[in-house]
Amino acid sequence: MIHTDIPTQAEIVTLATAREPGSISLFMRTSPVPAQNESAPVEFENLAKAALEQLRATHTGAQGRELLAGLTEQIDDLLGDAFFWRHLSHSIAAYITPTSLRTYRLPNHLANAVEISDRFHLKPLLRAVTFPHTAFVLALSQNSARLIEVTADAPAHVLDVPNLPTDAIDALAVPSISGRSPNGKIEGSEGKKVRLRQYARAVDKALRPFLTGRNTPLILAATEPLLGIYPSVNSYPALSREVIEGNPDTLTPADLDARVRPILDRYYAERVAAERERFDALVSADRTSTEIDTIARAATFGAVETLVVDIDYILPGTVDEESGAVVLDRGDSPDAYGVIDEVVRRALLSGGRVWAVRAADMPDNTGVAAILRFAPAA
Repeated sequence: MIHTDIPTQAEIVTLATAREPGSISLFMRTSPVPAQNESAPVEFENLAKAALEQLRATHTGAQGRELLAGLTEQIDDLLGDAFFWRHLSHSIAAYITPTSLRTYRLPNHLANAVEISDRFHLKPLLRAVTFPHTAFVLALSQNSARLIEVTADAPAHVLDVPNLPTDAIDALAVPSISGRSPNGKIEGSEGKKVRLRQYARAVDKALRPFLTGRNTPLILAATEPLLGIYPSVNSYPALSREVIEGNPDTLTPADLDARVRPILDRYYAERVAAERERFDALVSADRTSTEIDTIARAATFGAVETLVVDIDYILPGTVDEESGAVVLDRGDSPDAYGVIDEVVRRALLSGGRVWAVRAADMPDNTGVAAILRFAPAA
């Protein structure tokens, strides 16, 4: 079983706004297979020691000793947590200060890295939020209607949805879905399709209050004619175009989980491609930018609608609190931090969407791209 902790939007904002000298952001590749994680605590300890050595060189005196003692205590507490090290995912993100430690076990494959500043490095964590590997599956037949939740951190399971029909006969309160339609003019296969469409509408009506406000993909598992009927009455915007064909009555939640994974991979790839097309279409309207100076100013003044960042791209420096002006730095200054992370923070706080992707999915090689809410003033 894969154990993951996907951060909520509120948790990300909390991390993004945290400020404390000596803040360590540590990322490490792990494995969900316990036998492959025997060396994980030692590897984590080595990365943490490297971070402490960097801080020891820049934080001296009584305050420096106090800071290092606090960090060491937090690190030692985690190293001594045997339960944590027995239940891992594909990566760890650890955010450490002298007074706190937050860990996230992530389904994404992250490279080992350590960042030190007065704030946290968020881009690798945002990858798990951009692609959370969760979905709903509507397993629909005339004999059954089930909504199954697939997540990255728990076995797939059937959800209890109020008023969801148990089957077509239950939905329509008729002895049979064959025969004449309610007006008595349609019979045979056409009558059956009419009633199946009514059944599909009843299912959609029951799902609507449950799904409202979500953007989790909904994947249909069905056979014809419901495979074609349900999309025609569906009101949920995130219904996947790709479906699971076959009789869902014979598939357990675990069976559906296995079939959903490759569909989710393709679903996310399509979303990235669509966002890239949208970016390209808005270039002529002067509503895009790949320049960090322009994007930082736009984020400062709430003008970033969508921000796309390369999770592996590091750009040390500072961003002025008032103007958004960027000063780049080689990373030698103790005041330097990840400029792109700071832009992410400002975009999030002004309601912007943030996509954390790989370099191959970026519109340019600058590590950051943005769709703006309006064209910059001349």
